[in-house]
Amino acid sequence: MEAQRSLIAEVENAIASGSADRRIETLRRVTDLFMVNVRLYSEAQVEIFDDVIARLADRIEVKARAELANRLAPVANAPVTVVRALARDEAIEVAGPVLEHSSRLADEDLLACADGDRQDRLFAISRRASISEAVSDVLVERGDREVVRSVARNDGARFSNGGFGKLVERSADDDELAVSVGLRKDISRDHFRALISKASEAVFKKIAAGNPAVAGEVNRVLFDLTGHNVEASAPVVRDYAAAQATVDELKQSGQSIEEAVQAFASTGKFEETVVVLANLCRLPIEAVEHILSERQADGDIVLLLIKAADMTWPTAKLILEMRGSLSRQAVETARKHFERLQPTTAQRVVRFYQVRHASGEKA
Repeated sequence: MEAQRSLIAEVENAIASGSADRRIETLRRVTDLFMVNVRLYSEAQVEIFDDVIARLADRIEVKARAELANRLAPVANAPVTVVRALARDEAIEVAGPVLEHSSRLADEDLLACADGDRQDRLFAISRRASISEAVSDVLVERGDREVVRSVARNDGARFSNGGFGKLVERSADDDELAVSVGLRKDISRDHFRALISKASEAVFKKIAAGNPAVAGEVNRVLFDLTGHNVEASAPVVRDYAAAQATVDELKQSGQSIEEAVQAFASTGKFEETVVVLANLCRLPIEAVEHILSERQADGDIVLLLIKAADMTWPTAKLILEMRGSLSRQAVETARKHFERLQPTTAQRVVRFYQVRHASGEKA
């Protein structure tokens, strides 16, 4: 208690003195004190620090404000009034860290900071770990090329139907953006078709190479639109040796195989997903690769493999989505098929594939 009274007195003296150096030094001490037990403070205690830090941070130099912003940006229960003030700071060195990293900023705060043409602010927001539809739509509408490319690459960004439409529209004269949009796992079939209809051949090839699972989809959309398929510039080289080593380490670690497959599929790790299914179903890697990479292949065959591997619907859904965009109706149909499918039936069919491959026949 005596220490607290002493620190409070020091704060008051620092503010009253008008000395910038003294305010900065006291601010560092108070921030240090806050950071020591940051996870243990209640909201009421955080509010006390909020008031003290806000008073000390008023009218100090940019360098000191930037230091404060960098320290508080990653803190989950950082003083919210201070964080909001830092986010509105004129200096991007100060505003940038909290706009990019602070979870204390609500959508309303971010939208207020994005209300203008300050592209440095928009770019910082575009790099957040999670971005709502409301915020991402504003970034796509107001952002320059760098901002829009950044948010399109961000897997944590979510876009409304209108936001996706604007992304596709802005991709028409920007191949780099078109590739990023085309490789997004959440793009709908309608938007994907619109993107392909406007894109260059270089974009087609990069999308097919960047995600082998959608190569067939690219060709199918192109054929529907033009009557011609795109010729791949070079075969996709897949490193199954590295993927097999990763899966071997996983099995030895005792980790959940299904959780690992979900992580692989959700992050587009095609090779690792193929290797796990091949191992569990005792099928050649090339057979499983063929089933997963051929978009035209019957989706029920993929579901058979997953069911035979004794995995659940959430895993099946992620694997299907890894292969390319699906409508809600397609997802629901696949779910019903998967849930009706009996493990014994799936295992019998997989056994048939095992026998065929053992005899040298192609799937």
